[in-house]
Amino acid sequence: MTGNRRPTIKTVAARAGVGRTTVSRVVNGSELVSADARERVLAAIKELNYVPNSVARGLVTNRTNAVALVIPESESRLGSEPFFAALIRGVSGALAESRTQLQLMLVRDQAERDQLTESVATRRVDGVLLVSVHSEDRLPGMLEEMGLPTVLAGRRDAGERLSYVNSDNAGGAAAAVRHLLGSGRRRVATITGPLDMDVGRSRLAGWHTAHTEAGVPAAEPLVEAGDFTEESGANAMRLLLERAPDLDAVFAASDLMAVGALAELRRWKRQVPGDVAVVGFEDSILARHTNPPLTTVRQPVEELGRTMARILTDITQHGAPRQQTTLPTELVVRESS
Repeated sequence: MTGNRRPTIKTVAARAGVGRTTVSRVVNGSELVSADARERVLAAIKELNYVPNSVARGLVTNRTNAVALVIPESESRLGSEPFFAALIRGVSGALAESRTQLQLMLVRDQAERDQLTESVATRRVDGVLLVSVHSEDRLPGMLEEMGLPTVLAGRRDAGERLSYVNSDNAGGAAAAVRHLLGSGRRRVATITGPLDMDVGRSRLAGWHTAHTEAGVPAAEPLVEAGDFTEESGANAMRLLLERAPDLDAVFAASDLMAVGALAELRRWKRQVPGDVAVVGFEDSILARHTNPPLTTVRQPVEELGRTMARILTDITQHGAPRQQTTLPTELVVRESS
């Protein structure tokens, strides 16, 4: 090494002829490394006098007292969707109780993904809270391989291995559609969330369940996918009305998509709830200020964030095992249905 520049994990990896993930595994005592690779990494560490950041800051506790909240979404999504603000409030409140620093990381491109990888590999955080999990997202698997404690908001699928905190998405959706069918509606459409996310698939499953229980056919032309944004809700509502102009209700898998649906129904001069009843999901602040006020499924987003943070703290500070928790939901009936 020349000069005073401190060696990094990248330097060690290059000297040892391995990837940064391998160096991270050696540093963290993982057994997922061959004996030859381990020897080369240890030799490079000794030669370069490499000290992982987490060790430099926490020789006694071997902790950084910092966790990352990773959200793979844009700033516009972060600012426009009430879900994220409520989740962050819950997380930060719980972490303040344990004097743990919160680092918010948006992962929007490969450069930011690389930055996250380096933060994880060099143990600049004790653990990760991961939001907006898609089925094919490689981030959860990467974090699992690196041995970093991770808690998901939601899950990738029913066989999820990592810790997670979920809402009862299927049960809440079923309650919403039961309410619509029970009030005499018979052409109940749904605007789903992304179907590469468990939350999207689960809320669609609840729509199906309620129809099956009521003995009412669940017609596939009454299903249109959105992405939880207001714009996608409006576009999906337009497509549904074009295909099924006789629909008399719609269950939107988020309040924000329900807001878009309400706007589109106004453009089509459909009265709510007279012509079409509308139900959302979340019970965000938006639901109380729509016209008419929105019937919706309340999910405890702040509690979800608090629970995620507490589980991660239990794991990082007390060595607790992985935990998987599902929080209850509740139907809140207002004037839109």
